[in-house]
Amino acid sequence: MPSAERRSERSRTEILTAALDLAIEVGYSSLTIEGIARRAGVGKQTIYRWWPSKAAVLLEALLERATPATAVPDTADLRADLRAHLRTVGNRLSSKDMIAYRALIAAAQSDPEVATQIQRTLIRPRVEACHARLEAALKDGVIRADVDLDQVIEMLYAPLYYRFLLQTQPIDDAQTDAVINLLMPAIQA
Repeated sequence: MPSAERRSERSRTEILTAALDLAIEVGYSSLTIEGIARRAGVGKQTIYRWWPSKAAVLLEALLERATPATAVPDTADLRADLRAHLRTVGNRLSSKDMIAYRALIAAAQSDPEVATQIQRTLIRPRVEACHARLEAALKDGVIRADVDLDQVIEMLYAPLYYRFLLQTQPIDDAQTDAVINLLMPAIQA
């Protein structure tokens, strides 16, 4: 018989998988703790022992699948580095499990705790990684000294998130290249 620790980890994994799958299948508004428990083959009390809400379960499920906030490439070619980074972000936002992320962002509009957790765990580490690369470019004289790096980061990510959240058009390499081509002349030294 597996140890209690192994059973707990297996249950946890099943719960997170069920939450993500159900959020994709039925949407966040129809996602319930009961449905997650049924799909995972556990009791509701098991879920509530570890998470206070469906938003908390879904956030952890997304964190489990999220790629780590790795540094933006630094090949000494800022344009190429930002292009590669935005393509990675765009590809990730275009993946199927990001349907659940979109739903969680919607839930965050009326739940400040969810909004704070998304900022702390998903957004801030990635912004900090991008900021570090831009600071290096600023130090190297590639970016003008009067450029506000926080504004640059918003200008980089906003078009991708616009398409991601509103589903106006796909996020593709042509879009990420267009963002870089518009931004670089505005910030280059």
